[in-house]
Amino acid sequence: MQPLKTRNLQVAALVILGAPLAAQAADLSLPLYNWSQVSALERPYDPNDPLAQVLSMEEVDVWARIRKGFAIPDLDNPLVANHVDWYTARPDYIQRTTTRASRYLFHVVQELEKRNMPTELALLPFIESAFNPQAYSSAHAAGMWQFIPSTGRDYNLTQSMFKDERRNVLASTDAALTYLQKLYGMFGDWQLALAAYNWGEGSVQRAINKARAAGVPADFNGLSQFMPTETRNYVPKLQAVKNLIAAPGEYGITLPKVDNQPYFVTIGKTRDIDVKVAAQLAELSIDEFKALNPQFNRPVIPAGAGTQILLPQSNAEKFKSNLSRWGRALSSWTAHKVTSAKESIASIAKKFGTTPEVIREANNIPPKMVVTAGSTVLVPRSDNAPEKDIAPELVETARLVTAPDVPETRKIYVKVGKKDSLASIAQRYKVSVSQIKSWNELKQDKVASGTRLELNVPNKASAGKASPARQVAKSAPSHRKAAPAPSRKTKATASSSKSGKRRSS
Repeated sequence: MQPLKTRNLQVAALVILGAPLAAQAADLSLPLYNWSQVSALERPYDPNDPLAQVLSMEEVDVWARIRKGFAIPDLDNPLVANHVDWYTARPDYIQRTTTRASRYLFHVVQELEKRNMPTELALLPFIESAFNPQAYSSAHAAGMWQFIPSTGRDYNLTQSMFKDERRNVLASTDAALTYLQKLYGMFGDWQLALAAYNWGEGSVQRAINKARAAGVPADFNGLSQFMPTETRNYVPKLQAVKNLIAAPGEYGITLPKVDNQPYFVTIGKTRDIDVKVAAQLAELSIDEFKALNPQFNRPVIPAGAGTQILLPQSNAEKFKSNLSRWGRALSSWTAHKVTSAKESIASIAKKFGTTPEVIREANNIPPKMVVTAGSTVLVPRSDNAPEKDIAPELVETARLVTAPDVPETRKIYVKVGKKDSLASIAQRYKVSVSQIKSWNELKQDKVASGTRLELNVPNKASAGKASPARQVAKSAPSHRKAAPAPSRKTKATASSSKSGKRRSS
């Protein structure tokens, strides 16, 4: 007979990993495990094995697991001490950031172990975003790992009107680790790989070439003299955080308890559902729900085979139970494609029985801006409309483009010169002769010199290029630029002295 403790752990494994599988609602899909392998209790630890993960939960918390996997050589650099001093002088910031990190650390560490990567890389979001998946910088870098748009697209992170996968906890972590692996493969040195993550692989390679030509070591310290200030401080900041996590007691820091077990489970969504409804069914606040599901840009989570939401284990059970008893529409929104420049926000609101303010808020349309033809806007679904999901192809391709809300034309007055004719004036101002005659009540094509004419010419502001509602950064040689240590000026942001980049902290 198996020892009682072992049998209890087997039961715990089945409860923890199997509970979400029971009595699934038709709207849920949760990960399945190969339970034919569960009985193999004596095999070596495999981080990919669900049961082994559960059995290891008694051994260490996540902080200890991270320490155990440290594998990047410590950086001997005077800037490290500066950053250690900065962090230790701000225990509230450390507490706030590590508490926020507790939602994500188990997943990140697990993914690092699957790839045999150093576990101190799990601390990199501490430097990048203070573990805020909603972080957005002035360089248009987004998410916990701070991808700019172009690099995000390189790593298949969808950026559409409905979702930005650069903020997706699972997708962005996978992309960041893949990118870091690529950089390590290029340079064979984790410190240089980290510098390239911040500065760009091309910049690091050029610095290596300069170092070799100057006869200095081509390591991080040797290349520092060729680096911008942000990159020169980047790896020392990570080393500083690593030192704090390695021995928090030495620095008077208390780390929050982070259990060595998954914080969240994954739920597949096969129907559109409002963010508010999903949070209500899971019995979570909107803020807590968005902390795990920050990728959704609109009040509705569109359905799709690849659509997933993350929920804490116990809340996933509540979600499933509450969903089975819901009995109402899950989504109160649908999509409308603007087909004509004549469609105003006011006319769209009237058509769908709502107000312009509701349309603007749901679609993040600033005041004094209009939507252009071809744009897709989210609109309230009428009570009598059939419960139909937004088309998947529209979810992937929908764009919202805005332009200044100015008149198409503006009134000017022109004095007729000696050599002018109605035809020459019309050509000069891009109007027609008939329009000039109509505006000035002229019956003939001739006009006397010195006559003052009224014209309605195209307005330059409205004739100019429209701009996306959410601007996209131009391609850059680097993944993104890093921010230095957070400013004390505000609890909400960290600022860069050079780039003006701001991030939540």
